[in-house]
Amino acid sequence: MATAPDNTQIRVNSRRGSSMIHPVSVETPPPSGAAAAANPNAVVYREVKHFKKWFPWLIPLFVVANIVMFIITMSVNNCPKNSVSCVAGFLGRFSFQPFKENPLLGPSSSALEKMGALDVDKVVHQHEGWRLITCMWLHAGVFHLLANMLSLLVIGIRLEQEFGFVRIGLLYIISGFGGSLLSALFIQSNISVGASGALFGLLGGMLSELITNWTIYANKVAALLTLVIIIAINLAVGILPHVDNFAHIGGFLSGFLLGFVFLIRPQFGWVNQRYAPAEYSSTSSSPKFKTYQCVLWVLSLILLIVGFTVGLVLLLRGEDLNDHCSWCHYLSCVPTSRWSCNTQPVSCQAVQTGSEYTLTCSNSSKSRTYALSNPTASQIQGLCTQLCR
Repeated sequence: MATAPDNTQIRVNSRRGSSMIHPVSVETPPPSGAAAAANPNAVVYREVKHFKKWFPWLIPLFVVANIVMFIITMSVNNCPKNSVSCVAGFLGRFSFQPFKENPLLGPSSSALEKMGALDVDKVVHQHEGWRLITCMWLHAGVFHLLANMLSLLVIGIRLEQEFGFVRIGLLYIISGFGGSLLSALFIQSNISVGASGALFGLLGGMLSELITNWTIYANKVAALLTLVIIIAINLAVGILPHVDNFAHIGGFLSGFLLGFVFLIRPQFGWVNQRYAPAEYSSTSSSPKFKTYQCVLWVLSLILLIVGFTVGLVLLLRGEDLNDHCSWCHYLSCVPTSRWSCNTQPVSCQAVQTGSEYTLTCSNSSKSRTYALSNPTASQIQGLCTQLCR
């Protein structure tokens, strides 16, 4: 995965299929009158509200919101004014930062920070906790945006059709918050943006939904293996440099627990008993939920409350969990001979001689002289980023 501008972390995601049986119709008493006389064996079907299909409108709205936010961010970025060179200059203020600074076709890290990217220092010391939510609606570039929005449409629309906009909307937002929270506890030197934490939350919710509604699935083992493989592949992508895998993991764990709470379905026996005609009703009473569903519901809710509470307390105290876990950084990046996991923010020393500026990268000691006329701080930072990459 290519890097985002400067130290922006990038989040990606994918999808899975489903083989759930949905009992959307049950028998009702036979029709009366002329219809019954014409066809005495006729059966009338009606939709069971617990399994009805919802019209998906919230997920498409989320996609539109992300696209609008990207357009606004590009306008704020205003590359021609704040950078020495731009990609696709014919787009004017919507043109992209140079490839060396942002290979994803997007804005600078300073523009993302202005728009609400996750910056732990600002969250902890300047009380800007809203960044844990706003970073979910920002993207580092066109490629980043397309990958996340296509995944959101494929995964989210299907889930919203099955469970409605309220539950899926809450699952998306809370999972995204959980991803931002875990990311902030482990990655504190860089800014982070993207909807991938929320998308992994939807994947986690799909897995727990499969487990808690196990009895109403066909081809259970195949569905489980398919989903687990897809999740494993996506998490494995997170070990590449400049990909915020802690956001993926946090979002996935949050969504997995939330799935047991939000995506629980009643059992077939209870549905048949509730909606079947009186003359066909069984004398035995079937519970709406099985015991294991109730146990998972309670345990998941407790773990969610405790996890979010402890995480927020540690974050506001300025804790860096890497100090308590020497190997955890490998969950987000595994160094190889092909790439380095060093994601420290770049900085340069600038020396002005007349109209020339000599920049020296603090990380690599690389140096270069530029002919500039009254450059802005954003232009200097952009050239520094290109020099140090």
